[in-house]
Amino acid sequence: MPDHTRPPDKRATIYDVAAEADVSPSTVSRAFSRPSRVNSETAERVRQVAERLGYRTNPLARALTTSRTRMIALVIADITNPVYAGIVRGAQETAMHDEYTTVLIDAQESDRLERAAIERTMSTVDGIVLASSRMSDSAIRMFAKQRPVVVLNRAVADVPCVVTDNPRGVRRAAEHLGELGHDHITYVAGPQASWPNGIRWRSLLEAGMELEIKVRQIGPFSPTIEGGERAAEELRARPATAVLAFNDQMAIGLIRGLTRMGVDVPGDVSIVGFDNTLAADIVTPGLTTVAAPFYAEGSAATRHLLTMIEGAPGHAGRPMVLPVRLVVRHSTAVRRNAGRARPWVRQRQSANPATQLS
Repeated sequence: MPDHTRPPDKRATIYDVAAEADVSPSTVSRAFSRPSRVNSETAERVRQVAERLGYRTNPLARALTTSRTRMIALVIADITNPVYAGIVRGAQETAMHDEYTTVLIDAQESDRLERAAIERTMSTVDGIVLASSRMSDSAIRMFAKQRPVVVLNRAVADVPCVVTDNPRGVRRAAEHLGELGHDHITYVAGPQASWPNGIRWRSLLEAGMELEIKVRQIGPFSPTIEGGERAAEELRARPATAVLAFNDQMAIGLIRGLTRMGVDVPGDVSIVGFDNTLAADIVTPGLTTVAAPFYAEGSAATRHLLTMIEGAPGHAGRPMVLPVRLVVRHSTAVRRNAGRARPWVRQRQSANPATQLS
């Protein structure tokens, strides 16, 4: 029968649930922490009583007996970067399906802040997903010795990793620009500490040699719209007909900066981004970009982490590689005056209105 003696403002305890469900407190504990060890009918009765009484388990208290908090940490490099929206959603929904809570940590593009936050959180989580970590390989391996760790967007020896097919994405972008008549590609680099940045540049070098396209690099720049606008200023002195940007945000910044200078995108310069974020489809002109499956990446990494928490060995050999695809929009076009170089910035004096996101 319901307990009418308990004051309405008093929080229900495990003993209240046990008394009303006519089971022992240890059975209530097992019904939540290890339901497979409790009769299914009994476990369901306990859950119904707990819901009616408003009982909620305390993950830290439960950890004292089970050594599990059923919480994982998801560490991202920059919460303002839209790339991480899909990763966070994929990770969180996968964790929730297994009744885990996700603790989100924003490292603000700082290896120092990232490491300090993980050290503070380590004792309260069962495992960690590192998305685009800026820490050194040795620091990541050190944490992996203390808790199950899965790394996203980076390959670290002896640690399970999930990456997207950067070489394939760069190759498709270079092929696309080559088919449009561009024989030079400028790569606008992102953060030096970014593993994908290094892979994309090396992949462009290889693609350039195979496709007989000359390549050069400028930067590094911040992986933001403002960073792309600064890159546009550098391109003023060294014009290009084709640009591959580290990510979509930088590509959008390039479009905005070049448009203010009076440069026509894609008439004077074709621009390709990386990631296929929501803004790539609504910027003017629409951004040609390499699409990565970020939701699947976050989900796959979390699923693997949860199996490791349950005792399965981590796959620390070759990284899991997820496919990418090139999405062609209107920021790329056939090269004008293919027979000779054209210093587009110096020829245009009047500025057009800045590109706006609608």
